Amino acid sequence: MKLILLGAPGAGKGTVAKLLSAIDGSVQISTGDILRGEVQAGSDLGRQAEEYMKKGDLVPDSLIMGIMEKRLQAPDCAKGFLLDGFPRTIPQARALKELMARLDITLDMVVNIDVSRDVLLDRLTTRRTCVNPACQAIYNIKSNPPQKDGICNKCGSPVVQRDDETAEAINHRLETYNQKTAPLIGFYQEDGMFHNITGATSDIVVNAIKSELGM
Repeated sequence: MKLILLGAPGAGKGTVAKLLSAIDGSVQISTGDILRGEVQAGSDLGRQAEEYMKKGDLVPDSLIMGIMEKRLQAPDCAKGFLLDGFPRTIPQARALKELMARLDITLDMVVNIDVSRDVLLDRLTTRRTCVNPACQAIYNIKSNPPQKDGICNKCGSPVVQRDDETAEAINHRLETYNQKTAPLIGFYQEDGMFHNITGATSDIVVNAIKSELGM
């Protein structure tokens, strides 16, 4: 399957992508993961992106699209791919559409995972992340707490609340996301491939996607 997964922070895009990937081998693609991978590999695109990332600046769309073009042509994308939270803006959506046309790639569906603001706030404010860069396991102090309080099950490093997952920071992130998402929804609705799926759990969302795809 070839999907774009949209949704606010905390909507469960990553979890849904992992569950879908297990069904048919489609690979989960996150621009953040791609950027980190290119930087680690020391590629030309990675070195250029790293200059912006070290300064705390946004990586320009031209670089991101260059990295995305390379990624979509990787062998593991042959079975399909799940774009996790990309594109984020209308210019990125237009550039992605042009890129896919050039590569002769046809999307199956664009899915917006619709979760209420209260649920998003609850999920994100109770999320905890391992500080070990090589691990970064994610926990939830309500639904999936670490076995030992504040300690990662996998590597034993401290588990903390990220600075961008306080209630104040999350409210700001949600406002920013909502400002950018509405135009994206309209953009994909015009193409007739947009599906809004409301689901309190990742399993509900995955089953709805499978139903839409006739799986």
